[in-house]
Order: sequence, then structure tokens, then C-alpha cells
Amino acid sequence: MGNVTSLFARKMVAAAGETLDGAAFLTSVGLDPDAPWDPKVMISAAAYYDMLERMAAETDVTELPLKTGASMRCDEYGALGLAWKAAPDLMGSFSRVERYARLWTSVVEYELRPSAKGLLFILHRDGPRRLGLRMSNEASLASAVSLARQVSPGTFTPLEVHIRHSGPTRQEAHEAYFGCPVRFGAELDALLLDEDRLRTPNILGDEGITRFLLSHLDAELAEIGDDWTLATEAKRAIANALSEGVPKMADIARGLGLSARSFHRRLSEDGLSFQSLTEETRRELAEGLLRDDRYALAEIAFLTGFSEQSSFTRAFKRWVGRPPASYRKDQTGH
Repeated sequence: MGNVTSLFARKMVAAAGETLDGAAFLTSVGLDPDAPWDPKVMISAAAYYDMLERMAAETDVTELPLKTGASMRCDEYGALGLAWKAAPDLMGSFSRVERYARLWTSVVEYELRPSAKGLLFILHRDGPRRLGLRMSNEASLASAVSLARQVSPGTFTPLEVHIRHSGPTRQEAHEAYFGCPVRFGAELDALLLDEDRLRTPNILGDEGITRFLLSHLDAELAEIGDDWTLATEAKRAIANALSEGVPKMADIARGLGLSARSFHRRLSEDGLSFQSLTEETRRELAEGLLRDDRYALAEIAFLTGFSEQSSFTRAFKRWVGRPPASYRKDQTGH
């Protein structure tokens, strides 16, 4: 099914307010309600849709996607949000999303497409048009408008909003939020935008900052490729923690915004355990450090979570079949 950023789930729950048990809903998708909000922490798209549908069973969610979209802030999207803000104009901002949306979801693609009436900013999302998916689409379109209003001078409104699914009985809230006609039952999920309006300079547009951020985003995009997994994020977190000793599973799970139980379950679904992931991370980190002559063996032992060099030597020999000094000599010639 794919993944979406946990930011969306947290925002939906926050927008619902005290009418629902927000902590319980976040826990149901494996998130720690008290963990920091990190857009890089992903959850299953299917679990996200399930959560939205359970919320809909308890309260009226007609306006929830609009409230969620209105609450979105550029800074919450990390480098991508800053790139949106620093783009020279809204054309640049929307282009950033078209290119880099993969950083926060693997189930949605965006497209800028010219039309007879203006420029379409299209949201492509495959799958059955279940309620959770429909709510997510509405929130995504509402978010794009909210972010545009934060960075562009004056009043920003789309020319039209197109939504593929049928609309609610009362649509006044949608038209009031978007400030334009909202066409439910359309052929696309999209915003119709005025190209001239998109060329208006953004308030904080900065070419220098834009170049820096785009290079950073390109690097992030290349790093995740099409193979984002929880294991990848977990190994990165383990590697960062090893200099303070072997981390506990609960601490790594919390850093990823997950409960320990959910973290364990999701690793098990992929045929992994925290212990095996930690061992693999230590071995890969050790091999990389041994290929760099700047690090002494004692330093490498410390950086891979060992209190003594002798313990590191025994573990490395178990991993690769020979001592670290021998491995380094073969790799570097020293």
C-alpha cells in the first residue's frame, strides 16, 4: 500500500480537538502520542485511512480535512517546507511539491498540467475510493492552499477546486475555505490555478537559499529512492546512538515516534528483530570506519557501542570471520 508521513495523522487528530481520544487514535497506528512531531517518521497509508474512518464513526468529519489543511505550516515540513517558502513565486513552490512529494508520501504523486482555463495542480492517488482516502485527498488540497496563503502576498484563492468523489450534503464550508467553486464528482482531484497569480513573487523568496535547499532535497530524494523502510530509519537511529552504548529498543522506537510494541510488531512483519538490526548496523558501521585510516581501532570500538576494544575485536571476527586489523589491511593496504 505504501506510507505517508505521520505528520498527517497527528494533524488530523489535533484538528479534531477534544471531541475524540486523540492519544488512543495515534496509538492505534503505532505512534507515541508524546513523541516529537517528525515528518520523516512514516506510517502505513492503510493504517492512516483506517484511523480516519474510525474517527468518522465517532464524530462528524465533514470539515475535518479543511481544518487539518488550514493548520498546516511550512516549517513543519522540514527542508521541503522551507523550499516552498523560499521559492521565488508560487509556481516555484508548487513545482517543489511536484518533484519532492516522495519525501513525505509514497502513495501520492502531484502533477502540474496546463489547461484551457489555467494550470492544474493534480493529486494522483491510486486505490479504492474509501472514506479514509477521500478525507486524505481533501486535506492534501486544503493544505496546498493553506501553504500558498502563508507565503504569497495578498489574498490567494484557486480558480476552482476539483474533487473526484461525491460531496457532502452541505458544501458551504468547502467553498468558504477555498474561496472558489468546489466541483465534486470531477474527473480529477486538483486545484485550478491562475498562472499570472502564480508568478507573483513570494514574500520570502530567496534564490540563494532555494539553491541550497534544492541540493539538500535532491540528496534526500536520492537517499530514499523507492526503498524506504522502517528498517532504514531504525538503522540510522541506532547508528547515531551507538557512541553512548547499545541503545534500547524502546528508546529507538520513541525516537521514531512509535511505541515499542508497534515497533517490534512492524519489524517482525518484515522478518526482522531489533537485535538482528542492531548487529547489522554495528557491523556495517564498523566496516565503514575501518576503511578510513583516521579512526583508531579503539575509537571504532567506542563508536560501535563497545566499552572495550577486545570485545569489539571478538564481535567483528564473529561477523566477518577475521579480526578488524586484518580487514583494514585488506581494504586500505595499511
